[in-house]
Amino acid sequence: MTQSRVASSPVSPGRAGNLTGFSGVGRELNPKRLELLCELVPQALVIALLVEPDNVGFSEQYIRFMRDVARTKGVQLPVLKARTEGEIDTAFASLGQLQAGGLVVANDPFFTSRSEQIAALASRYAIPAISELRQFAAAGGLISYGIDYAALSRQAGLYAARILKGEKPADLPVQQPTTFELVVNLKTAKALGLTIPPSPLLRADQVIE
Repeated sequence: MTQSRVASSPVSPGRAGNLTGFSGVGRELNPKRLELLCELVPQALVIALLVEPDNVGFSEQYIRFMRDVARTKGVQLPVLKARTEGEIDTAFASLGQLQAGGLVVANDPFFTSRSEQIAALASRYAIPAISELRQFAAAGGLISYGIDYAALSRQAGLYAARILKGEKPADLPVQQPTTFELVVNLKTAKALGLTIPPSPLLRADQVIE
């Protein structure tokens, strides 16, 4: 889980202090991303999970949890690991051998900065994929679901304004994101030969046609 700190109260050595700011829930959305992808490709028996192995959030315990979620959806969840651009290429090249019918890209700054590369590879290998940011769907990925970071930035700005007006950071509770966005790329779905069910389209914040 990532955290964005707006401000904190002074903490002296040996004294406890309070912290305020914003706590992200990106990792906790991965099960929801898996469920959404299963909804879009119900025929898939294998859906891979791409993780950055140096991300401490993706421990073996968490991967077991994700596999338990996959089991409830009736799919296998092989885990692919990539920490470089070349390893991302290698991960996609292995999807055919795994007979994967879909791919969940775990939230990670490394993958976020390479949304276009991942979307292009998903297109090249004709793999339905879901990632965190709308940039992924805009770049040609099938679907994205995650925190609305524009709304989160506005929240942070309001929090900072309250502090500048004199409120004590120690008195302000830590906030979590409240706005999430779902983006579906119908052009990509058509290229993949997929028919998107009505439910995701009705829930979508943006549909790319």
